[in-house]
Amino acid sequence: MSGNNVKAALAVFWSFFGVRKRRDYDDDASSLTPAQVIIAGLIGGVLFVLTMLVVVYLAMQFLK
Repeated sequence: MSGNNVKAALAVFWSFFGVRKRRDYDDDASSLTPAQVIIAGLIGGVLFVLTMLVVVYLAMQFLK
């Protein structure tokens, strides 16, 4: 994974929580391409949904 891909992943991660400093946002906007952010967002969204499904599955198994 290159440095920009990690940077895009971190930008999306913090954006999911709605916590970004203006300075960091400006830095990301100048160094990342829209395609990097979109791909990182899609991957992050899929990982989030899969994590929630696993948590619900495990909770249902525990409650049986």
